[in-house]
Amino acid sequence: MRKLISAVAGSLAAAGLIAASAAAADSVKIGYMATFSGPPGVLGEHNRDGFLLGIEHLGGTLGGLEVEVLEADDQLQPDIGKQIIDRYLQSDRVDFVVGIIFSNVMMAVYEDVVGSETFLISTNAGPSPVAGESCSEYFFATSWQNDQLHGSAALQAVNDGVESVFLIAPNYQAGRDAMTGFKREFEGNGQVVGEILTQINQPDYSAEIAQIAASGAEAVFVFLPGGMGVNFIKQYASSGIGLPLYSGSTVDGTTLPAIGAEMMGGYSSPNFWAPDMDTPVNQRFMADFEETYGYIPSVYAAQGYDAAGLIDSAIRAVDGDLSDKEGLRDALRQADFDSIRGDFRFGNNHFPVQDWYAGNVVSDDEGRATITLGDLVAEDYQDAYHQDCPMQW
Repeated sequence: MRKLISAVAGSLAAAGLIAASAAAADSVKIGYMATFSGPPGVLGEHNRDGFLLGIEHLGGTLGGLEVEVLEADDQLQPDIGKQIIDRYLQSDRVDFVVGIIFSNVMMAVYEDVVGSETFLISTNAGPSPVAGESCSEYFFATSWQNDQLHGSAALQAVNDGVESVFLIAPNYQAGRDAMTGFKREFEGNGQVVGEILTQINQPDYSAEIAQIAASGAEAVFVFLPGGMGVNFIKQYASSGIGLPLYSGSTVDGTTLPAIGAEMMGGYSSPNFWAPDMDTPVNQRFMADFEETYGYIPSVYAAQGYDAAGLIDSAIRAVDGDLSDKEGLRDALRQADFDSIRGDFRFGNNHFPVQDWYAGNVVSDDEGRATITLGDLVAEDYQDAYHQDCPMQW
């Protein structure tokens, strides 16, 4: 675990982002945890860099308080995640837990964090169980509930007139949510002719691609984040199948640099944000992110960036009184900050209710693969589990 405000660019330290020696009345302590190891580690890198840039844009403070960010790698291992969270809560006594990329890690630590009445701000993972009956006043997400991402891909496929599709995702909480979310919106409009749950971090997808080719499907939906997606897309492109591909967290800003030309046209990745989103906050974010870190940010970076703004708004609302849990909770619910995506609001279960757009792969002015926003496919799209959440406000 590192006790740093910035893990990367030296310019952030120069901007005044210096770790405080201990949590005090005039400081806020953040326990940031994400996956940095192995092929999926790029997701954590983008997410952390976006969060740190958000703090820099807020003057190096959150709610006017000095910031200490503790950073740790869960290695995509739930047991390691639990050890880190135990240290954050019991030894470090953090004010907020932020991050968590993968849903299996989230499910392992969720009860420990919210049960301690510590605010948990998810900057990616949105497993279905925490959106319904197990929702909590201490949990908020600046990303999505997993099903929303994949349901929007299904809605785009329906809009495109697709009548049959083959599904593929890894066998863990988010992968199962992906299947459920896609089928909820697609079935009744078309037929799912096959589905496969693969191993996490599986490198070879030749057997699955052969099944897709033999299925007679008109299109493919794939959820394979990080390096899994890179491997699949390259093998899929080499197979020559040529079926339209709808992606959830597979064709995105973390994988396109490694995939390259294979993705130019024909594949889409619906989302609530893309680099070309026309908001003043996003324009500043895009310019400063690439200058600071040297790469095009992805949606994972955008979600991390918004988390800084959300926390800042809540601390300001209580005049820096971190002991005012009720005030912090109410302020987090209001989400009174300038979001990278424009309008931002939470549903009753503290997941965003937001617009989703078709994401199209294009080439930017420098010939690099990137994603453009595309047409609106779902307006004010809310997850299906909020009705089971007992919180009403």
